[in-house]
Amino acid sequence: MSATPTPLDADRPGPDARSAGARTALSRLYRRDLAEYPATGRRMAYLAIVVITTVVLYYMLYIQYAVATSIITHFDMTYRYFVWVSVIGNAVGAFASLVAGLADRWGRANLVVYGLLVASLLVFLGLPNAGGKTMYLVLFALVSFIEGIVLVATPALIRDFSPQVGRATAMGAWTMGPVIGSLVVTTVTSNTLDTSSWQDELRYSGVSGLVVFVIAIFALRELSPGLRDQIMVTLRDRALVEARAKGIDPQAARRGEWRQMLRLDVAGSALAISLFLLLYFAAVGNFVVYFATTYGYTEQRANAVANWYWAANAIALVVIGVISDRLKVRKPFMIVGAVGSIVVTAIFASRATHPTTGYYTFAWLFIGIGVFSGIAYGPWMASFTETVEKHNPAATATGLAVWGWTIRIVVAVSAAFIPVLVTSVTPLVDHGTEVTVAQRQAAPALAVVNAHPQLFAELGKYPPGKAPAALTQQAVQEVGPADLAVVQKAQPQLAVLTTYGAKVQKAAHDGPGQWRTWWWICVGGQVLFLPFVFVMAGRWSPKRAKQDADEHQAAVDREMAALAAEPA
Repeated sequence: MSATPTPLDADRPGPDARSAGARTALSRLYRRDLAEYPATGRRMAYLAIVVITTVVLYYMLYIQYAVATSIITHFDMTYRYFVWVSVIGNAVGAFASLVAGLADRWGRANLVVYGLLVASLLVFLGLPNAGGKTMYLVLFALVSFIEGIVLVATPALIRDFSPQVGRATAMGAWTMGPVIGSLVVTTVTSNTLDTSSWQDELRYSGVSGLVVFVIAIFALRELSPGLRDQIMVTLRDRALVEARAKGIDPQAARRGEWRQMLRLDVAGSALAISLFLLLYFAAVGNFVVYFATTYGYTEQRANAVANWYWAANAIALVVIGVISDRLKVRKPFMIVGAVGSIVVTAIFASRATHPTTGYYTFAWLFIGIGVFSGIAYGPWMASFTETVEKHNPAATATGLAVWGWTIRIVVAVSAAFIPVLVTSVTPLVDHGTEVTVAQRQAAPALAVVNAHPQLFAELGKYPPGKAPAALTQQAVQEVGPADLAVVQKAQPQLAVLTTYGAKVQKAAHDGPGQWRTWWWICVGGQVLFLPFVFVMAGRWSPKRAKQDADEHQAAVDREMAALAAEPA
């Protein structure tokens, strides 16, 4: 009795079983579709891989900000140039998010797996060995391009493997990706920067990416288009979803998907959450610079205080996700989280001009901001995907592409705007250390100069050694040969103080107030988030949400009964 031929049999060049087996194994590296919805164990494994992938990707992306001052020094960048590295990177990432929406038909899992490989190689081999600041900018833009793609593909996979009841927990876990990525960055750097260079820090993140890539390339799968292009409310819908999948035309389901996503509840909500996260973006990109220039923190200490933010945020995302799924509502959590975050961020902004604010005061404020923003953001991610599903479940990647583009554009604009508003940062970063060193080295000479200000003002009008003889003789008599020699030896340091000292002093005075203005803008972004909660999908009342769930289950039971009654 001969075996029934399969599609693979028709493609085989010959009867060599080993060749066919090798081909099958190879095809698993790019053909990742699942024809059936996976059991809970496998589904959790896929979700875990996606979350871990997101963590290491953001670890690789954010590591440069934790060692910003070292990179600026190494490449002799100005602070403004470093900001434009971030601006260009985020702009490239924004349009990569749109590409991910268009390229979704290539496979979400493939975009994640091979995107992770490229990013890891760029961070491990490219950035640490960049030949100059221009090459560094180009390589970072490539890393950001990959990040923009994965920013869309990973939450799409999370949505696919998580029914709506359970979505907030799953999305909370995904949202932990950038948060834990930030926590990993600050934890690693705060414990290793005393013995490692900035190049080493980048390589550590690249190695972690390669390790996760090896796991993902063999283990990560995704749902077939027929399965993922449906709304799945609970796991009890599995049989019905699989039955419906046989009759779905993926191409027909995608028609008009971009037009469906450019609506107030999708595009407007994407802008609202981007504005809500302005403080988060500033924390990632500028906390090290802020604490270094305003409070004199080292890179290690600045990263250590940021750990309180990331740790609190990560815990809140998961805990609130579980509670939101249990109560089956999202909107109340978004409102409570946003209001709480507004209050604590306002307190933080009010402390920006107080140089006596202590480390643990900031730590407690960051715990509060982290918790409340987690309460808002995790349920928002679940509600956003449910809002997209309300219009067209087959357009999930497109809706997330709109969100990804919006959030990256807001990051780019805010990064470009900070140096315009906080003008003190540029002189402090570019010349603050130089001026501090010069002041310390030239202290004895400054004491001499300050004791005879009019005399040295006159001497300063002439090049060294070119002063009139009478003025030179007067200086020798009033100051003495020894003290004149001290001043002469310190001429390079005094030149630095003459050129940059006043600018740095003014920047140090103006900086706290300018940063306070930016923190208040972040508060305003959180306030603007609130109205958009009302246009998103979902109930306010747990009781009404439970009624919806019961009605849905009754409808599923009726449809399954009808399918069972149909002739085979």
